[in-house]
Amino acid sequence: MSRRIEAAFLKAKGEGRAALIPYITAGYPDLARLSGLVRALSQAGADVIEIGIPFSDPLADGPVLQRAATEALRQGVRIRDIMAAVREVASGSPPLVFLTYINPVFRAGMGAFAHAARESGVEALIIPDLPWVEGTDLRRAASAEEMTIIPLVAPTSTPQHLWAIRRARGFVYGVSVTGVTGMRQDVDDGARAMVARVKHVVPLPVALGFGISTPDQAREVGGWADGVIVGSALVKAIAEDPGNAEAVAFGMVSAFRQKMAAPSRTTPPAFVGGSQK
Repeated sequence: MSRRIEAAFLKAKGEGRAALIPYITAGYPDLARLSGLVRALSQAGADVIEIGIPFSDPLADGPVLQRAATEALRQGVRIRDIMAAVREVASGSPPLVFLTYINPVFRAGMGAFAHAARESGVEALIIPDLPWVEGTDLRRAASAEEMTIIPLVAPTSTPQHLWAIRRARGFVYGVSVTGVTGMRQDVDDGARAMVARVKHVVPLPVALGFGISTPDQAREVGGWADGVIVGSALVKAIAEDPGNAEAVAFGMVSAFRQKMAAPSRTTPPAFVGGSQK
């Protein structure tokens, strides 16, 4: 369970850097591009790829991700179609993680959703609006499919919450701010202390997200966190040039990956893909 995710963090650590986890919204700019985007991110050096399932009420998402989800839903994207598209590329990709909300999972049935996600090749789920203490049934369903539920922590997380997630698997998703996703000029001053507090209790790598917008920020965070999650900045870049979504994603993630690399790693990867449209 989650062995490939854990191996990805160990590999990054062995190379003297933090793991890089880019986020894309499934179905944006359109579903036909999902497989190409995953391949581009893989070629650019992503260690884990987070795929957001569009939802009509994404409580944790800021304006950029809300717009992407709204557009995907307007086009009629459905979860079954997303899972079919993911299945096409999962075997040759870094570990894939779905981010979704509890309503779609509940409507499908926890066991059915976990089974379908695992069949698509996804290895973990992130559910921002499901409190950990209320997630026992979903964790049990995921475990039956050899998947894991990724726990989230925030600057406001209590010692009780950290104690509760100490037996989780995969990694801990560290929310850098008490707010929604979005690009920010600076990393919150309390994020580093939060990561240290989590690592004192939970024996898992901690990846920080919500607000990391530039390669310099990623390099800074990678100096004290185990992973860096880049979402809104990447989706915004794709939105500015949707016709070249794969090349845009490749170029941006390559820049992040290069900045985060150990000093001896100076040669960027080459993009060999192309538009899937």
